[in-house]
Amino acid sequence: MGRWMPRPGIMLGGLGMGVIVRRASWTNRAVRAAIVAALLVMAGGSAIVPNGAVVSAAPPPTAPPIVGGLRISRLSSPGRSVVSDGSAWVATFTDGSRTVSLAGPGRTFAEASTPDRVVTQTWVRLLPAAFRGTVDTAWLARARADRSADVLATAFQYVSGAPSLRDAFGVQVAGDASYGPLLADGSRQEGSDFSDYLGVTWTYPDGALDPPEVDQFLALDCSGFVRMVFGYRGGVAISLRLVAGAIPRRAFEQAASAPGIIVITNRGVVPTSRTLMAAGDLVFFDASTDDGSQLDHVGIFLGRDTAGHDRFISSRKTADGPTMGDLAGRSVLDGTGLYARSFRAARRI
Repeated sequence: MGRWMPRPGIMLGGLGMGVIVRRASWTNRAVRAAIVAALLVMAGGSAIVPNGAVVSAAPPPTAPPIVGGLRISRLSSPGRSVVSDGSAWVATFTDGSRTVSLAGPGRTFAEASTPDRVVTQTWVRLLPAAFRGTVDTAWLARARADRSADVLATAFQYVSGAPSLRDAFGVQVAGDASYGPLLADGSRQEGSDFSDYLGVTWTYPDGALDPPEVDQFLALDCSGFVRMVFGYRGGVAISLRLVAGAIPRRAFEQAASAPGIIVITNRGVVPTSRTLMAAGDLVFFDASTDDGSQLDHVGIFLGRDTAGHDRFISSRKTADGPTMGDLAGRSVLDGTGLYARSFRAARRI
């Protein structure tokens, strides 16, 4: 039995790599040029091949920058900076948004009207201005140490049974909120805004005055609830009219022109994916049948609950105020319930 012998050839190599070429092939000028070009590219350079095209090596991947001991990675769709400490996620900053997700101590959000709870280590805080790509590590350090109520905890300061909180002037700024006055047919009146809850006349930057409705004192409808949490309590600008950079009055206006970015575009149907959503996002619904396809309800996304469902909190007529519960419709975005079927869009303030 004969011993296998390699066919005569020429070895070209360098930088720990090589190419074996048959001697007959090496005499072909085009083959020779293509092989040299390939070696140059593998070595990180570039070359011109016989057809005149320039072949270049892709730039080597760069490691995420390390700032103050934190590693910052850039992701896209939407553009965002993800901060880690080398072993665990720390925070996510989204381009064009004031909302920042932060890792923090575990908390549980629960309500008597549902057995499902939201157990989370995600905290949600608001930057002074929309994120433009550079992480403010001093702000991040303060936010990580802050244990005052964040966006999610603030939202729960208005659910049934929540204790009242007053400011330095004695004005009640939080506590069990109604949806609105009870009507003769047993339903609840819409129109209760944050200033109605507070019982104060609000002066907007454009000079418009909005006196409170006496019968809507301590009441918040769905969009008024969002304006209370993100606007009056969170410091985001508020407007009665459509003003750039301010949270407008109605749910469909907030979906279209509130500050921040659109996470899920309204296409008139239930979104096929919710993977880009984060706690604190506004979620929008076409829940009523008497206004066509107009978005008519808004809530605040909380995250995954203990039953594996994506749960939100919103102020609702049947529940008479803010709830994460399941009275007259489960407060989840997946499944076949009213709000799962009518879910349409999401925005990050």
